[in-house]
Amino acid sequence: MDDFYREFILDHYKRPRNFGTLEDPDVTHEEDNPLCGDRIRIDLKLREGHVADVRFTGQGCAISQAAASLLTEKIKGASLERVRGFSKEEMLEILGVPLSPIRLKCGLLALKVLKTGLYGLQRWPGEEG
Repeated sequence: MDDFYREFILDHYKRPRNFGTLEDPDVTHEEDNPLCGDRIRIDLKLREGHVADVRFTGQGCAISQAAASLLTEKIKGASLERVRGFSKEEMLEILGVPLSPIRLKCGLLALKVLKTGLYGLQRWPGEEG
């Protein structure tokens, strides 16, 4: 892994942006990755079709927690239409590091939590159980 990206991920892990919970969120959802123990909860406040505020809490590896921090930065203030269109490929692009198949679930957990909370997505298309 390139040193710049390693430091980028560690910075978001050690100093996560938008960490915490919201009082009376409009949407809250939490999931874990049972294979590695990562857990993420995302709270959203919605106003006029936009993400007015977002917070996350969680525990786990640097990749999963940095991904949650990065994702909250990207969606804060975004339209729900934009959030709905946010793809796995975009999530991996903002992480900026290549991930092994096992680490892929770490990098995508926050996005799955977000989409499940907002739209009821239970699993990614093509994903087994």
